[in-house]
Amino acid sequence: MSNSSTDELLRVSAGTPMGNFMRRFWLPAAVSSEVAADGDPLRLMILGEKLIAFRDSNGRVGILDHRCPHRCASLFMGRNEESGIRCVYHGWKFDVNGNCVDMPNVPERMDFKDKVHAKAYKTAERNGLIWVYMGEDQKNPPELPHIEANLIANSKIWCLQRQCNWLQALEGDIDTSHVGFLHVGALQPEDLPEDSPLRPAVHNRSPEYKVQTSDWGAMYGAYREAEDGRMSWRAAHFLFPFWTMTPNILFSTRAIARAWVPMDDTHVMLFDITGGTDEGNPFFTTKLKNGEPMYEKIRRKPNGTGWFDRWLPVDGEHNDWGIDRQAQRNMIHYTGIDNPSMQDQSITESMGPITDHSFEHLAPTDQMIAIVRRRLSQAVRAFKENPATVPCTSETYFGARSGSFWVDDPQTPFADAYKAELQKATRWQPEPAPHA
Repeated sequence: MSNSSTDELLRVSAGTPMGNFMRRFWLPAAVSSEVAADGDPLRLMILGEKLIAFRDSNGRVGILDHRCPHRCASLFMGRNEESGIRCVYHGWKFDVNGNCVDMPNVPERMDFKDKVHAKAYKTAERNGLIWVYMGEDQKNPPELPHIEANLIANSKIWCLQRQCNWLQALEGDIDTSHVGFLHVGALQPEDLPEDSPLRPAVHNRSPEYKVQTSDWGAMYGAYREAEDGRMSWRAAHFLFPFWTMTPNILFSTRAIARAWVPMDDTHVMLFDITGGTDEGNPFFTTKLKNGEPMYEKIRRKPNGTGWFDRWLPVDGEHNDWGIDRQAQRNMIHYTGIDNPSMQDQSITESMGPITDHSFEHLAPTDQMIAIVRRRLSQAVRAFKENPATVPCTSETYFGARSGSFWVDDPQTPFADAYKAELQKATRWQPEPAPHA
C-alpha cells in the first residue's frame, strides 16, 4: 500500500477523515489517579485538541476545551473549587458539563451565564481509567467498549508517550516476528523456563501466520512447532480504532489491551491495561533460569504540566534511547537496550515522526500490518460516505482475546484452536447496564 493511500490514516485533527472517525469512539484520556477532587487541572492533548481535565468536589471528572469561552484564557490556570473550574481572569466558573454557573464580574441584572457554555466532552470512568467521548452527538454517546482488560477491577494500567505517528507505533504491536530478534535475540531456549510463552519465539524465530478479518478489526495466529512436538500459537488482535491485544501473555488466565491514542499527528499515548489470575506479562515478570530478571524496568521522567510532558521515558532520540553498544556486541541484549518497551520505542521513533510507507517492502510476515491498513482504509471510506457507519459495537470487543497457547494436534486449524481456547479461558464479564 503506497504512502498516498495511507496518508489519511495518519492525520487525526478535527475535520480529517481519520480524526472524525476516531471521534465516534470512546477514547482513554487519563489514569484516574492523575486527577484529584478539587486538585490541579490536567492538560490533555487528544486528537490535536488542547483540553483540560479536572475532578470536582463530588468526584466527577470534566474534560473541557482549555480556553475559557469569555476571553480564551486557559482554564489550566483556573481554580478547581466548589464543584467547578473558575477562570482566574474574570472569575467565570464552569461545571464538569461546561455550564457556566457563575459570572461574578458582570452585574447581576446583566448576567447571561445561562447562555454561555464551555466546550465540554462526555466522560466516563471505569476501573482506574478515565474515558472521553469527542463525537458530535454528546447527548447520545455509545456504551463504553467491552474491553475485557478494563472490566477487571484490579487491572493494572501504565502509560508511555511515544513521539511518532500513532499508526507506526500501533503496528509494532501486531508484528510478532520481531519478537525473536528485537526482544529475545540474545536468548537461547535453554535460558527460559519450559512453560514461558516466549520460549517458542526463541526456539523458532520465523513463524508462519494465519491472518483474518474479524468483527472487531483483524486477528492473527502466529504458529511454530514447539520443542515437544505440539503447535505453539500466539494470537493477537487489532480492534477499531486503535486498540491492540498482544500475544505475550497466557491466553487462558490473563487479559490485555493496549490503546494507542493519538495526541496529534506526531505524538501518541499508550495505555496498557492488564489483569488476570497469573503473575502478569512475561516481558516484565519473567526471570531467566538463573534467577535473573529478563529485563530492566523502564525509566520515566516525572510528569510535568506541559501538553507533551506526561509519561515520558528518560531515554529518547537525544541519547540514542540509552543504547549500550558493548552490551549489544556481547549479546547481553540483542539491541543493547535493556527494556522491551524501550526497544519498541527506539525502533518506532527512529522511523521519524511519520513514516513514508512508500519506502518499505512488506514481507509475508507483515500480513497483519497490510490487512489492518486495509481494514482501516475501508472503515474510514465507509464512514465518509455515511457517518452513521461505525464498524463495531461495544459488545463486539468481547469476542477478542489474545495470548499464547499450545495445541496437542499440530493439524488443528487456527479458528478451531482459538474457539476452543476461548471457551475454556477465564473471562471477565461486563456489568449489566444500569436501568434508566
